[in-house]
Amino acid sequence: MCVICFVKALVHVFKIYLTANYTYNFRSWPVDFRWDDVHTTVSGSSSHRALTCAAAAAGVWLLHDAALGGDSLTRPPRGTRSQAQCLLQQIRELPSQLASYALAHSLGRWLVYPGSMFLMTRALLPLLQQGQERLVERYRGRRAKLVACDGNEIDTMFMDRRQQPGSHGRGLCLVICCEGNAGFYEMGCLSAPLEAGYSVLGWNHPGFGGSTGAPFPQHDANAMDVVVKYALHRLHFPPAQVVVYGWSIGGFTATWATMTYPELGALVLDATFDDLVPLALKVMPHSWKGLVVRTVREHFNLNVAEQLCCYPGPVLLLRRIQDDVVSTSSHVASLPSCQVEGDVEGNRGNELLLRLLQHRYPSVMAREGRTVVTRWLRTSNLDQEAAFYARYRVDDEWCLATLRSYRDRCQKEMDDAKAWGPHGPTFPWLVGQGLSPRRRRQLALFLARKHLKNLEATHCSPLEPEDFQLPWRL
Repeated sequence: MCVICFVKALVHVFKIYLTANYTYNFRSWPVDFRWDDVHTTVSGSSSHRALTCAAAAAGVWLLHDAALGGDSLTRPPRGTRSQAQCLLQQIRELPSQLASYALAHSLGRWLVYPGSMFLMTRALLPLLQQGQERLVERYRGRRAKLVACDGNEIDTMFMDRRQQPGSHGRGLCLVICCEGNAGFYEMGCLSAPLEAGYSVLGWNHPGFGGSTGAPFPQHDANAMDVVVKYALHRLHFPPAQVVVYGWSIGGFTATWATMTYPELGALVLDATFDDLVPLALKVMPHSWKGLVVRTVREHFNLNVAEQLCCYPGPVLLLRRIQDDVVSTSSHVASLPSCQVEGDVEGNRGNELLLRLLQHRYPSVMAREGRTVVTRWLRTSNLDQEAAFYARYRVDDEWCLATLRSYRDRCQKEMDDAKAWGPHGPTFPWLVGQGLSPRRRRQLALFLARKHLKNLEATHCSPLEPEDFQLPWRL
């Protein structure tokens, strides 16, 4: 691009910024809901956790130590090192800490969350306005400003279908949509559940669209917290009727919400990953490995798999077979139709499924179970998947009967209310002990197919309404 063209582009973007009307200028919009606007019960206690003022000021209540990379078990106790040794260690680590901080707050943030860049937001402003008008006029969307505990203002849009829920009653269910790193609710993933007939609540990451702040994990979690509270306490949806849907990097906030509010009804993850580190190492120079790992762990620790294992409810993973964004595979096909078996092996959704099943069904996923699921994940199209499943002659009725029998037995044996969560017996389940290797393989394949659906699509392809479905329930 020549200098003159670049200047013209900047002038065009500046004109768009100056002509932006009040509809998209969110600064003067009144506040509709705050993070501490939580109604309490008669006894004075809230049915959902509310933040204390001190925690809100610190901004650290919402993320567990594991999400921030802390490990209290491996941390040496105080007093084991002298103050001089600690000081020397801090001095030695200071240059790398400064480099990590500089990378995270410049190039790192732009790479992880490109949608927060000022020029991108302003360049997309006409499309965002059109999308917003479409949601308001066609679906009677209600825009609202929410204030998170860190002071960030979160831009949301709610489409209510409860008055006309449809023949299947989908409108009675609320789908909270968590967008990707360059997605906005005006033109993002909420179109699939919306066109499928569900009530939908969309929101923008901090720094995206009308939302203020910067999209770091803690700020994202704070935003997700106020969105969930808004759905439960202002929109008055029962927790069991709330489904959280996360696409791509939105899987972090989606799993955080279900981890923090385990009573929520279900979780759907579309084209997401287990951990950001492998994907970051894929696009950065190999010589930067140490700096990249440190930067991600300290500033962008999107540990989706860890948070997913903390949710006890129904889960559905949507894996896009032609997805090369969340894949660490070095092979790239020239055409989408030329996918080969090696393309799906590097998809980080595979690790997400394995981590989930190993946590929930450790006996089933031991040895033969993990091996057969790993092989099943290598199938590169729907026909191969069906053929592989039929090869092992999986008896779906027997698998269902085995799981239900274990659940009913647990229900009779468990007298402790803590062992019985909002979705039934808490995980892990010990079902599968004593089964033959053949039966263990069949049960593992059955569970894998119930928790993961393959789609013939690329990473950024809009999800078809018929492909959006709620997770399997036993």
